[in-house]
Amino acid sequence: MTEVYLIFQCVLKGKITMSDKKGSKGFKAVIALLVAVLLAVFAFFGAGYVQNDINGSRNRKSENTVYISDTASQYDVGQALLRNEIINSETVWDYWMNKNYPDFDYIGGEYNLNSNMSYEEIAQKLREPDVSHKTISVCIPEGYNIFDIATALEENGICSGKEFLEACKSKEGYDYSFISEIPQSDTIAYALEGFLFPATYELAENTSPKEVVDEMLRAFADRITEEWRTYCSQNNMTLYELITLASVVEKETLGEGVAENISSVFLNRLDKKRKLQSDVTIDYGNALRSNGFEDKVVTSYNTYKCEALPSGPICNPGTANINAVVNHNDTDYLYFFSYNNGADFYFTHSYADFSKKWEEVKHTNTN
Repeated sequence: MTEVYLIFQCVLKGKITMSDKKGSKGFKAVIALLVAVLLAVFAFFGAGYVQNDINGSRNRKSENTVYISDTASQYDVGQALLRNEIINSETVWDYWMNKNYPDFDYIGGEYNLNSNMSYEEIAQKLREPDVSHKTISVCIPEGYNIFDIATALEENGICSGKEFLEACKSKEGYDYSFISEIPQSDTIAYALEGFLFPATYELAENTSPKEVVDEMLRAFADRITEEWRTYCSQNNMTLYELITLASVVEKETLGEGVAENISSVFLNRLDKKRKLQSDVTIDYGNALRSNGFEDKVVTSYNTYKCEALPSGPICNPGTANINAVVNHNDTDYLYFFSYNNGADFYFTHSYADFSKKWEEVKHTNTN
């Protein structure tokens, strides 16, 4: 072996070449032997290295939380395991998984893994995350208020409802231009109410509440139109006031084709310095009181008591009812009510007409 080693060193240094005539046959035999020995050594140690990786006999101790997304491929998982020093080779992992678990489904989540685990133990662990991040489709309908959304998120395992509400109290930490238009006021219960855009979201379980809020705010930001901005500019109204009014319209609108008339009623009343007197704002105030807000805040949302708009939005309106305010009908209406359990609406400019019609149809409302 010593002679083989010396010859090998000479070959590497260029002192012996395959063109040397003296002892050419013997030299070639030695080279062939050398290659065979080296291949055997590499095969022996390589097989041991691979087997140790598969069995979890690695020469280190490391423990990490590995994050895997719902859309992760086997290659992505192998890279994550290697990056977190759980395995030694993503290539061996890929081969082993293809052989033993060809149809393995990776579940998004957080996995607490360590370098002493065998491939089999890792594979079994990857069937059940320590913290699930499975993607769930969550529908937030138009008109949901912040409490409705918090309940939906918690029921679907996305985040804590209480922590979500807390994340919506302040506008700090969110980077959108419209955020600066939300006023600072101690009578605003939740600064971000109204801007949590109603849509169907694909959200991961156990997501940070701030991340969820940020995604909803981004959805709102993407839908702001130049028409909204122009309307606000031409009518001396802020975007915050537009969304506040649209939120009241949203909760008052029970059917198709009436939002533009309802918007007209409220805008006419605002123009004449009359209170909006909308019952749905009382409902929102009651929800605030139930969640620990003091009378000062509750009253500021009650449009039978406050002079004009409530302190802020009372729900999260969809684009249809924001557009209904912007494109409201040109009427002289100052009063309206629904009857036939919300199937029909009556609009008038006269309180006498309002009262007379109400006496005629109020029996049709049974709820």
